[in-house]
Amino acid sequence: MMGILVFDFGGSAVKYGYWNGQALEDTSQFPTPKTWEEMKAHLKRVFQTFVKQKAIEGVAISAPGVVNQEKQLIEGISAIPYIHGFNIFHELEELFHLPVTIENDANCAGMAEYYEGAAKEYQHVAFVVLGTGVGGAIFTQGQLNKGAHLYGGEFGLMFLEGNQTFSKLGTAVQMAWRYCDRLGVSRTTYSGKEVFERAEQGDELAKEEVDNFYNYLTKGLFSIQFSIDPEVIVIGGGISAKAGLLTEINQRMKQLTTDLELNDFDPKILLCDYRNDANLIGAAANFTAQREGLVQ
Repeated sequence: MMGILVFDFGGSAVKYGYWNGQALEDTSQFPTPKTWEEMKAHLKRVFQTFVKQKAIEGVAISAPGVVNQEKQLIEGISAIPYIHGFNIFHELEELFHLPVTIENDANCAGMAEYYEGAAKEYQHVAFVVLGTGVGGAIFTQGQLNKGAHLYGGEFGLMFLEGNQTFSKLGTAVQMAWRYCDRLGVSRTTYSGKEVFERAEQGDELAKEEVDNFYNYLTKGLFSIQFSIDPEVIVIGGGISAKAGLLTEINQRMKQLTTDLELNDFDPKILLCDYRNDANLIGAAANFTAQREGLVQ
């Protein structure tokens, strides 16, 4: 049976594996190389190892940046500067001698949930990925909606308070940084997980910042719900593993809708099914969807 070799380009590591049509196999990773030539050499080595053992019909890649399918290049900026601004599709097809698809990493994570995971029963979906900042993807009637300038789903750019964006306010990483700043210590002193733990132990400052985090996150999700009106919002990223996350969000969401007399429905928020593997699975889903003409 034919499968897809999948890669996820990250700022610190490149993950990879084999999608057999139903599941990921043989996943591993290597440190992100410093140059494009080194990257290609690593990719080729991984490919040569896999092709000896498995039938590969194509290569699917999840990458940072704004992936312009029409121009066959990656625009914008990212933590891997050397992948931008040239026909990367052509170079990789020459490298592998196979079809290659590339899609933005947040779009890939969203596609994993849309085609294979938490949102597969729905047609209108907003996927929100929470990391250091906020990214995401929008699906409308079964189609990934990238927008007129390929910025569809860049929810992190929404302003939530004054000149502060969703990315600057609504993540656990930013919560931890605010907590450290208020204590006057290095931002590496406490992680988001540790701030949650200190709040549960009664630390008043931590409790305040945790409450701020939930309020900011809920305001961002509220704005998404009532601007694009999805059936469901799916939350991805490490925070999706936090116990009690949905309870906290739903309580605050209900307060917002009640205050504004928005009583027609309650926003439906789900947690992602895939975490660490979402980008790889989504890259495979994108490859299949492109071959079937479901995305462009």
